[in-house]
Amino acid sequence: MSVLEEMMAGVSFGAFPDRSGFLNGEVREGPLMSMLLVAGLVLLSGISWGSAAPWRPCTDLLPLDFLSFVLPKGGEALMGVRMVQDGGARGLHFTGPPRALGFPASQVFINCEFFPQEFSIVVTLKVSRMAPKKSEYIFSLVEEDTDQLLMGLRFSQDQLHFLFLGPGGWERLTFSSVQLADSLWHTLVLAVSGPYTTLIVDCGLPLDLTKGSRFYVASRKRWKGLFSGLMQQLVLLPGSDATLRICPSSNPSLALLSIPPALLQLPIKSPGNDALIYPYEADLHVTLGTQPPCSKTQLGQLWFDTQKRGLFLCDGGTWVSMLQEKKRLAYVEDYQDLYTNSETFDIEVFRIPSVGLFVATANRESKLGSGIYKWVDGKLEPYQNISTSEAMAWKYFTVDKKMFLVVANSRGKKDGDQEFSVIYKWSPRKLKFLHYQSLETHSARDWEAFHIQGDDFLAVANHRQGDNNHNINSVIYKWNPGTKAFEVNQTIQTAGAYDWEFFTAGPYYFLVVANTFDGVSTQIESTIYIWLGGMFKPFQAIMTFGATDWEMFQIGSRIFLVVANGQKLYRKGPSIYTLNSTIYELNMATKTFIMFQDIVTYSAVDWEFFTLGDERFLVVANSYDGTSYSLNSVVYRWQGYEGFVPVHWLPTIGCKDWEFFTSTEGSYLIYSSATEPVSKVFRLKTY
Repeated sequence: MSVLEEMMAGVSFGAFPDRSGFLNGEVREGPLMSMLLVAGLVLLSGISWGSAAPWRPCTDLLPLDFLSFVLPKGGEALMGVRMVQDGGARGLHFTGPPRALGFPASQVFINCEFFPQEFSIVVTLKVSRMAPKKSEYIFSLVEEDTDQLLMGLRFSQDQLHFLFLGPGGWERLTFSSVQLADSLWHTLVLAVSGPYTTLIVDCGLPLDLTKGSRFYVASRKRWKGLFSGLMQQLVLLPGSDATLRICPSSNPSLALLSIPPALLQLPIKSPGNDALIYPYEADLHVTLGTQPPCSKTQLGQLWFDTQKRGLFLCDGGTWVSMLQEKKRLAYVEDYQDLYTNSETFDIEVFRIPSVGLFVATANRESKLGSGIYKWVDGKLEPYQNISTSEAMAWKYFTVDKKMFLVVANSRGKKDGDQEFSVIYKWSPRKLKFLHYQSLETHSARDWEAFHIQGDDFLAVANHRQGDNNHNINSVIYKWNPGTKAFEVNQTIQTAGAYDWEFFTAGPYYFLVVANTFDGVSTQIESTIYIWLGGMFKPFQAIMTFGATDWEMFQIGSRIFLVVANGQKLYRKGPSIYTLNSTIYELNMATKTFIMFQDIVTYSAVDWEFFTLGDERFLVVANSYDGTSYSLNSVVYRWQGYEGFVPVHWLPTIGCKDWEFFTSTEGSYLIYSSATEPVSKVFRLKTY
């Protein structure tokens, strides 16, 4: 007769039918509690394994980490056990054989002769799915010679069962409404303490009810009922209720008592060996076909778009492209007319994590303000309206994971009023942008946000002060972490500044200004500045003609700048709108930008660089040719030694700005019209 059978032989148990758990924290005493009390008296009776030594209670044991008992001590791999990372945590996935995942009970109770009267079982697990009538074992205690089940913890689709051997056979306690097969991590605490037995799920409200042997992890020593999910923690804590030791917890579904060291940090490599200690994988589900939902529940999961032959990763809010078949641009098609509050001078495209893709339009009409639009089901829809004063540009940026939008207002609220541009902060609670800080500007045309050596900056392009003074200071602001506001850091003399562009080249930081007009001529120098000694200093001056935009881009290791030249004008002479805009390349030998290519443009006001597959493109905003605003804006493709060559001519009206963006539906270009209250979205068709 086994030790456990000797223990149980003198105990008289009544029949114990299955029953549901008690919800809402209600605690009741039932047959199991009485049975445990009787068992406790028997345990205290001094029954031993033939030793004359007095019995000592098992109430002072440390947490017994069952998973550590079945994992090899030397770090070698164990057949049928894989380490998996899923949802920000690591667990073990068991594929058998079940007999390899057991260990003698005598290894656990070294100084104790009987199973503890009071104990807790703590398990952290994740189960993706389960068939309605299937059940699986979390652990079991089995009589080694006969394979008879002595104790076990088993779960089904919506129930948890605590099994034990009574004098009349198996007894089963059932906790109902325990939803574990939901693809989420859960931590369970089954506590037997005095007359009470409770189940706590994720530190929530309790669900109440309760030798020659061997423990088996993830099975009942058989293939049938083998645990198919991930298990991070399986702990027996004698002598106390583990709930008080792990709850409350900042992450209740992954509340920690004791887990194997191998699960604390991955990947783990043995000294002098590049191989992982345990077989390691990430638990990723790949969905095929049409676009599935992407929320926090699907974070880290994959979707393979069978039509586009692309692989996408869910970031908790949107599907991000990871791998797609190399695309080539076939043609451009008209996709959506975006009706705006009034004429639009600038468009800013940005993404808010877990919220979505947005477009902000800088609209001329002050009374109607400027709009923010959200990408919903493949279309832009109105989302928020913000009061602006003849807005010229928007810029989205982040500081310490906080999200902001800053608008360049070119007028005061009323004629003669002081002009202020405004920073708006995204409210995660209200899901909209709220007023944060106002900064005095002068006919502001553009904002640029950038980060240098741990500091955050904003640069405003002040175009003119009053009606005629174009030679004024533009300002660089620096974020003050103490006051949590932007403060003046440096002023730079500019001439009708229209645009700032920040870029890096190796370890160096650069800022280039597009100077448009000095009060006499548009043929003036625009300056590239380099960051030295905590401030920007002149690096190179380039002659431009009514410059309105700079765009930096990189092809391989080559660094380029392209300028949009708007017009030639001297005093009261005639304006020339058909002129060259120029691409410059950084020459590493001379450490200067030199002319690479001239492209004929028509009062160009913007350049946008974008890539599709391995192809690189530039699109120009042609706004006026001296007689008409209805012009073709041109898409140019990079062809190596030939430079950029025209490939597509897109009809536009008063084109002011281009922006490229992608979504799970495809790749797009959007342009703003400075002469019509409608902007247009084009879809880039690829093959």
